[in-house]
Amino acid sequence: MNLTVLLAIAGGLVLVAVLIHGLWTARKAGPRRAAPPIEPTLGGSGADRTEPSLGEAQAAVAEPFAEPGSYAPGLDDTVPAVVRQPPRKPSNRIDALIDAIASIHVEAPIGGEIALAHLPGSRRAGTKPFHIEGLNAESGEWELPVPGQRYGEFQAGLQMANRSGALNEIEYSEFVQKVQGFADGIGGFAQFPDMLDVVGRARELDQFAGAHDAQLAVLLRARNAAWTLGYVQQMALRHGFVPGAVPGRLVLASQDEGAPPVLTLGFEPQAALAEDPQASSLRELTLSLDVPQTPEALEPFAAWQESARALSRDFEADICDDRGQVLNLHAFAAIDQELGTLYKALASRDLSAGSLVARRLFS
Repeated sequence: MNLTVLLAIAGGLVLVAVLIHGLWTARKAGPRRAAPPIEPTLGGSGADRTEPSLGEAQAAVAEPFAEPGSYAPGLDDTVPAVVRQPPRKPSNRIDALIDAIASIHVEAPIGGEIALAHLPGSRRAGTKPFHIEGLNAESGEWELPVPGQRYGEFQAGLQMANRSGALNEIEYSEFVQKVQGFADGIGGFAQFPDMLDVVGRARELDQFAGAHDAQLAVLLRARNAAWTLGYVQQMALRHGFVPGAVPGRLVLASQDEGAPPVLTLGFEPQAALAEDPQASSLRELTLSLDVPQTPEALEPFAAWQESARALSRDFEADICDDRGQVLNLHAFAAIDQELGTLYKALASRDLSAGSLVARRLFS
């Protein structure tokens, strides 16, 4: 074999080597491809691959959704699951029917001690009371702040009307000033309803209340001899009346704890303050029924009428109106009919007689 043939063979080999190297380099530089699947064998040992069981599959799906308040396995331990909040319950002291309500937001729950330290000294704006409540972070109840509890939100409710009249602009401004001071003290943000809207609602509520307020009273006037204070107390006690908190007042207490009295028997306060009850001299007693303050179910009108008759008989007194005119049975019947209409009107505004909101409005 001559030199020419050897050179030709060597050149061909070099060319083949160059082509093979080029193909290998191009394959490495190309995109990675998925490996072909390995078919499992019946025994499961060919590729050491096992199919997950049904229980394992369900657990794998359920794991990311951990119970509220716990940590989801496999996730970053610094990210807690959603904490379940207690349901929010309505307030027993603040009611949108008769209150203008301001909201006070805080970034994080604060302790009751802090809230108490910044409450205004007086919870009145002029003649109108107001309350500041906190939303208990544990129970979800609105309550007056107490030590040892934490509150995530606050609200303040200003009563828009009472028997002193409708809320006015000066009273509302005083309310805003006091509540804003509380909000600033606890680091909160207060939102107030529009003053003109609140004052307008207050006037409308006051007009309704004035048209449906009823305080019934009759005079028991002595026919003959006057009574001493000791005699009045002794006789009234036989009919269930006991001394009230205010001098010159005996009350027929309600069966419901904390409720106002059903009836009031009043007399001259100076007589109640006399050092010697037997030295006093009384000729008139006033038997009163505050209709909006007493539930209709207790039949307060019947109690008022029956007490008037029984007391007048035992005291030997005439039953008179505020002008001194003696009343007859027909007068009581006419009053009873008017009360039926009054009770319905109050209930139509969710201000049923004897309810907490009615007792607040008619106070």
